[in-house]
Amino acid sequence: MSEALNENYQICEELGRGRFGVVFRCLSLEDGYSYAVKSIDKKLTQGDSLDAQCLLTEPKILQLLAPQQHVIGLHGLYEDETHLCMVLDLCSASDLHHRIVTRQVMSEPEAASVMDQLFQALAHCHRLGVAHRDIKPDNILFDERNCLKLADFGSAEIFKDGERMSGVVGTPYYVAPEVLAGRDYCEKIDVWSAGVVLYIMLAGFPPFYGDSAVEIFEAVLRANLRFPSRVFQSVSPAAKDLLRRLLCKDVSRRFSAKQALRHPWITSGGGSLT
Repeated sequence: MSEALNENYQICEELGRGRFGVVFRCLSLEDGYSYAVKSIDKKLTQGDSLDAQCLLTEPKILQLLAPQQHVIGLHGLYEDETHLCMVLDLCSASDLHHRIVTRQVMSEPEAASVMDQLFQALAHCHRLGVAHRDIKPDNILFDERNCLKLADFGSAEIFKDGERMSGVVGTPYYVAPEVLAGRDYCEKIDVWSAGVVLYIMLAGFPPFYGDSAVEIFEAVLRANLRFPSRVFQSVSPAAKDLLRRLLCKDVSRRFSAKQALRHPWITSGGGSLT
């Protein structure tokens, strides 16, 4: 921890550990509010230029995106020879992964509330030329007011209007088929991943799966979207219509985040449509 950080914040209990560092709760000595501080050990990234680049990219992207209520806020950045520390919004409620594991299946209104907030975050990111590239429940956090905060921009990339991106990034169940196919892609890969998140919230399992990473990737590349009747008989036609538009292999026909926000299932809050 840098001396400057300790001058401004009181470091409290550990909240979690990741590949490159530790997250603590911290107390601002100026305003008395609690925040999270992500402390990254630079030694752990040595020899991996991609990870070292992510260290520099994430704070830059968070500064570009601020302020947006559904994107995690960066409140301070401290760096010394050994560590990089980011002071972030404290998301004290359970993340979406924990909620899915605990609940298995969510109601349509609850799922619609999550997706509305997520698409607001994605529309904001895409409007400012940022693709997250790793949308998954683990990176969807909630604060004490149950406000969604999109987090972990370590894989994110800045793009110019009409510019394509490349590189295989993401997480097996959630990655878009065009990424796996090795083609250049656009920001709509985030929309695909959001569609997988929605499917899992409504069904309790992913739309494309297998017993190994290779089998999962093959299923994603086929993109054969199905709605098993034993699970989806109680899911509304509007929800299934939105899923078809999000999990559309043809990128030109796939919804943008902005279009998803205008879909009737989202605007009705997941309620029954007449």
